[in-house]
Amino acid sequence: MHETTSSAKPWAGRFNAPTDAFVEAFTASVDFDQRLYRYDIQGSIAHATMLARQGILTEAERAAIVQGLEAVRARIEAGEFAWSIPLEDVHMNLESALTADIGEAGKKLHTGRSRNDQVATDVRLWLRDEIDGIRGEIRRLQQALLDLAEREAETILPGFTHLQVAQPITFGHHMLAWLEMLERDRARLADCRRRMNVMPLGAAALAGTTYPIDRHYTAELLGFDRPAENSLDAVSDRDFAIEFTADAAILMMHLSRFSEELILWSSAQFGFVELSDSFCTGSSIMPQKKNPDVPELVRGKSGRIFGHLMGLLTLMKSQPLAYNKDNQEDKEPLFDTVDNLKGSLKVYADMMGNVTCNHARMRAAAKQGFSTATDLADYLVRKGIPFRDAHEVVGKAVALGVREGRDLSELTLAELRSFSAAIGEDVFAVLTLEGSVAARDHIGGTAPAQVRAAIERARERLSAEAHDDVR
Repeated sequence: MHETTSSAKPWAGRFNAPTDAFVEAFTASVDFDQRLYRYDIQGSIAHATMLARQGILTEAERAAIVQGLEAVRARIEAGEFAWSIPLEDVHMNLESALTADIGEAGKKLHTGRSRNDQVATDVRLWLRDEIDGIRGEIRRLQQALLDLAEREAETILPGFTHLQVAQPITFGHHMLAWLEMLERDRARLADCRRRMNVMPLGAAALAGTTYPIDRHYTAELLGFDRPAENSLDAVSDRDFAIEFTADAAILMMHLSRFSEELILWSSAQFGFVELSDSFCTGSSIMPQKKNPDVPELVRGKSGRIFGHLMGLLTLMKSQPLAYNKDNQEDKEPLFDTVDNLKGSLKVYADMMGNVTCNHARMRAAAKQGFSTATDLADYLVRKGIPFRDAHEVVGKAVALGVREGRDLSELTLAELRSFSAAIGEDVFAVLTLEGSVAARDHIGGTAPAQVRAAIERARERLSAEAHDDVR
């Protein structure tokens, strides 16, 4: 038989038997939701301020509550607060400590609210700040990519499709592709934040409250755009957590793709880049090894966050309105998603500022696989040959190169002219790697001039958005 506990509960009036000790521990959330304490106190101070303004609390009661909550916060931050499992969660722990400190006024704080609207408000306040921090880390990574792209604007490497050499591109252009992926991630998180910035507080348990509260005033105090329109939806909605985790999953998918390329590029088989020793580890048995552990671990963490998204969707899919105890399970996957996403972005922003390019290896790889074949086809089109015919001509020239073990640029003029009389001495200008990338001189193209112009536009955009975020 399980033990029981006799600890008094703030809600124990209706119950005739104490809570089973195992059930008490099993249902408690304070071990993980205590990280919300700042936001719970912030919400409580705003709630008390509104209650006093409406005449539901006296000004003296409000002042005692605010002073008491700030004292509790100071004890927590000094590591002097004893969290209690019998008090279940962060809300009851803080309220109990407040009441112990200031007496009757502390018992009045919960007037006109429930833990249902309280926790929904706390998590939104917390996640709002976390999104701001995450968007800042994305911007820091983007700035590192811009610096790297600028240094390597003219560095040539092979562009791949199907992981086969396709066309020569510049390394700077490749870094800007990653930048664009991150730009969409930052925009998605901004959209998520806007949708999330609606205040549940005042919805109480599910139906609102009979007290003459002013939810617009509380929302203003807490920086929300508006109070939630419907009390049932306000306490049961976890769309914002799912949307954030979906956005995080997409972002981690992008970082996983970055990781895969860095892992390949830093291998002996590619040798395109070298990661700083600070972001790699060695082998316990093979002295020569330098393992790209950071990108490998980030690649692995993507699966962890995908799992959290599936977990949250499954958590909510069968819940009737309004609040259910199931919703306690939303926090740990959400907290873990935030922690791992922030960590991955931080380490990536630091790591990308210390990437070294092996120009010779990149250039040698770009000369393999007939990467300028499309340039030869475009050259023939400019000579008046239909593209499909030009495609066939180049295919035959490539076949000769494969048999001879020579690149197109290494074939003689006579050999090239044997496939088309339209080919002249000027063909060799388009068969060079530099000529190939320089010819893509349009917005979005890989030409060094376009890479530098794109970098300048991106820097201006990031600067303007950072200024807007601060306001």
